Amino acid sequence: MSKILLVDDDREITSLLEELLELEGFNVVVAYDGEQAINMMDDTIDLLLLDIMMPKKNGIDTLKELRQNYQTPVIMLTARGSELDRVLGLELGADDYLPKPFNDRELIARIRAILRRSNWSEQQQEPEVSSNTLQVDKLRLNPGRQEASFDGQTLDLTGTEFTLLYLLAQRLGQVVSREYLSQEVLGKRLTPFDRAIDMHISNLRRKLPERHDGLSWFKTLRGRGYLMVTAT
Repeated sequence: MSKILLVDDDREITSLLEELLELEGFNVVVAYDGEQAINMMDDTIDLLLLDIMMPKKNGIDTLKELRQNYQTPVIMLTARGSELDRVLGLELGADDYLPKPFNDRELIARIRAILRRSNWSEQQQEPEVSSNTLQVDKLRLNPGRQEASFDGQTLDLTGTEFTLLYLLAQRLGQVVSREYLSQEVLGKRLTPFDRAIDMHISNLRRKLPERHDGLSWFKTLRGRGYLMVTAT
């Protein structure tokens, strides 16, 4: 059973969400501010639902501190129209965001997609299959352990960043549309002005070391999508 840490200072909302999530089979623990969330965080948490507007420590500062020690998937709960907060959250390592008010079914779908595709769900703990390991330049991607390394050094990627990188590596040299990436990586249809995939690509560009062959890692094709550059 996946364990979710729900962080929101609105006790009415947390009560309703806790009931919904438990009915869907999740184990839910609740924090009412960022400081409490940080104190409750440990390796048993599979995913965080993190509100941005909270007392004591807001969601952005909480995420920044959590990312120093944990790569646990995070879905930010944001006020509708707060574009700056959404972009900042994604830059700091949030996996996705959901504007309030949101549809219950959409929330559950997003949670299941993140858990499944980021390999944090207990259902995804499968033996390593060496034939699925990919290598591009000195970058090595091991899906069995959700591990990326460059020239033998492990890279600090979130589950969503790894999933996106692995998907592009599987289609090396091929253009992959933003719509496809959004559906496969985040489990949601791409909507106008949705920058989640773009921000994850930006984070990967920042985190990946320079290639030994001198090429860039990704190429952006405006209006079409992204491709991972191949040397051949």
